[in-house]
Amino acid sequence: MSGSILPRRFGRDESGATAMEYGLVMPLLIFGILGAAWAGLLMYSAASLDLAVQSAARCMAVDANNCGTASATQTYAQARYQGPAISPTFLATASGCGHTVTAQASFGLEILPGIRGVPLSSSACYP
Repeated sequence: MSGSILPRRFGRDESGATAMEYGLVMPLLIFGILGAAWAGLLMYSAASLDLAVQSAARCMAVDANNCGTASATQTYAQARYQGPAISPTFLATASGCGHTVTAQASFGLEILPGIRGVPLSSSACYP
């Protein structure tokens, strides 16, 4: 075989094209799927935190048996939170616009190095 035939034959060979395309596209597809799942979990965490805060503020205003003190209201809010285990901290006060409950948490990002987490906070006031 002469030296000029080998490069032409190598340039026309398409036997590994599918494997190469698969290798280039698959990581992007996996990162897209994992990113969508992470974004959904983040939105679920924020919605659950918001619901717990709103329920606790209302309980503090209208239900003195279950939420008569600030610590009882914080325990009630912790029980109402149904999201992932991000350990939110709740604070209940009877100042401002009425009965106020606030929450803070950090949603961790263990997928990407260098990014610590997304801070979540929610506040609700019930007169």
